[in-house]
Amino acid sequence: MTRIFNFGAGPAVMPEPVLRKAQEELVQWRASGMSVMEMSHRGKEFLEIAAHAEATLRELLGIPATYKVLFLQGGASLQFAMVPINLLRGKNRADYIHTGEWSKKAIAEARRFGEVNIAASGEASGFTDIPSPDTWRLDPSAAYVHYTPNETIGGVEFPFVPDVGRVPLVADMSSTILSRPLDVTRFGLIYAGAQKNIGPSGLTVVIVREDLLGKPLPGMPIMLDYAIHAANDSMYNTPPTFPIYMAGLVFDWLKGQGGLAGMAQRNERKAGLLYGTIEGSGGFYVCPVAKACRSWMNVPFTLRDARLDEPFLKEAKAAGLLQLKGHRSVGGMRASIYNAMPEEGVVALTEFMREFARRHG
Repeated sequence: MTRIFNFGAGPAVMPEPVLRKAQEELVQWRASGMSVMEMSHRGKEFLEIAAHAEATLRELLGIPATYKVLFLQGGASLQFAMVPINLLRGKNRADYIHTGEWSKKAIAEARRFGEVNIAASGEASGFTDIPSPDTWRLDPSAAYVHYTPNETIGGVEFPFVPDVGRVPLVADMSSTILSRPLDVTRFGLIYAGAQKNIGPSGLTVVIVREDLLGKPLPGMPIMLDYAIHAANDSMYNTPPTFPIYMAGLVFDWLKGQGGLAGMAQRNERKAGLLYGTIEGSGGFYVCPVAKACRSWMNVPFTLRDARLDEPFLKEAKAAGLLQLKGHRSVGGMRASIYNAMPEEGVVALTEFMREFARRHG
């Protein structure tokens, strides 16, 4: 079997040791006589799996006991609605920072439930930069402040955690969670779709401060109430059992890699190598994102001559480098280099890029 280097934005590459462990346990988990996929979510075997996944995630991120960890479904897109439903809490206005396509979607959904104040926008730069905090128009009476620390499509990443005072800070960390250490206490709520840095699609992780639970908008479906899921340890309905199991294996793998501090060092090296190759190409490759806010996880770039895009992708595929085509809304190329992308994958990509530029430059 030959494994390619998968630079897809999500569902994304997973650690090979995790896949092999899952393969080993696929038919029978330990001595249970059944697969994880066959287990009752209320049985002692799966409750052990879920408890281990939560405990390991808490250890990795240093999540305080005053925060609930929820294993939900519906992706980040459902959280675009669940956040205002649960966090407006008697107010009618929330602040949003608009930095790209995913924050745009969150804003559009939030407007269905209340007033949205665009406290800052990267539109003037074509969403290639983060607006300077001294230009933000934050409302101190807002129910919460929402931002997207890493825009998967545009490759724009916040190099700081916003200081929003006593207003709860909400973050869509789908494409950056677990890539480095994080002070969870700076946030009221963090959510993340699993399919980039956590595990397979189908699982959404929510980390929410307990004092923000329990006052959803009236008339909302019970399944959209964080407090219900928290009170039932994410077992109010049948959760995504196999993705939770896989996430637990990924969390174990992360511990073995030196935890989040170790991952940060590796991720910074990988990103530095790729951006260095782009910058050193003499303009053959160009990254449109301002240097101060370039993502470690999603690296967009264009070729000087767009007519070379198709040959680049074709030759990259032949070299075992797949899913490099940029998002349809921005074009060009995008290399997603999440935690599970090994350094040798980035090395192979940069060597290919230099050789392609030599032949076509």
